[in-house]
Amino acid sequence: MTKIKRVHPRFLRQGRLKFYILLLPIVAFMLLPILYIFFHAFKPMDELFAFPPKFITRHPTMENFRRLFSSANSTNYPLSIYLFNSILTSLITVAATVLMCAASGFALSKKQFRGKRLILEVNQAALMFVSVAVAIPRFLIIKSVGLMDNYLSHILPLLAMPVGLFLVKQFIDQVPSALIDAAQIDGCTDFGILFRIILPVIKPALATVAILAFQQSWNSVEASQKFIDTEQMKTFAYYISVVASPSGNTVAGQGIGAAGVLFLFVPCLILFIFLQSKVMSAVAHSGIK
Repeated sequence: MTKIKRVHPRFLRQGRLKFYILLLPIVAFMLLPILYIFFHAFKPMDELFAFPPKFITRHPTMENFRRLFSSANSTNYPLSIYLFNSILTSLITVAATVLMCAASGFALSKKQFRGKRLILEVNQAALMFVSVAVAIPRFLIIKSVGLMDNYLSHILPLLAMPVGLFLVKQFIDQVPSALIDAAQIDGCTDFGILFRIILPVIKPALATVAILAFQQSWNSVEASQKFIDTEQMKTFAYYISVVASPSGNTVAGQGIGAAGVLFLFVPCLILFIFLQSKVMSAVAHSGIK
């Protein structure tokens, strides 16, 4: 019988010590932008414009947050209206994007139909375009289909996520086709295969898509600026962009903008912390065939 060699826990920790020594400075460097966002939100006006700029806040204050909420009270609509619009549209966008990427990725990965290769090539080509490059065509489409001044204009333009579809398809490619064939022999429909087999397997990819979709929707101001005229239908990100520079005076709105950026950043950070293990798994397996 082969004798199993035990690894002493102390030796294991000592062997990993060199990796910790190498990674800790990198982690500290990566945390600097996050810490700066928090410090910057609590800076008084004199520290916001200090030169040279200071990283750590010397005299923290809540004045920026008080000015943010007082600006909302001076308008006809409370801040909760903008927050509600952002939360509602972001949740719907995330759910619809995840479902659309999963269904489309399943069809492009495991189904055979005419034009499949062309769709894949178009999706890959779409990865090269940023949202600014398609702003005018997007506006013309939204206007032609009658979605101006409509809640759907916050959601529908963001459902097309080429990087999400590409990532999900790569994951579904790893699912054995024999497993799907066995499910079909047992009488399982395509929707049954999608929800019972595909979705549980590709959770890491779906978590990554959910984070990207939430960030894109939560921070989006395009619909509120270009497609929405009714004030009570606009989002919190749009409100922050407006109050941060009242009447073009970016100096006066700098403190409000710093507090608003923190409000926009914290939900994205919390979502990433909860889903980070899935995201790491998606990065580790996205290139495996």
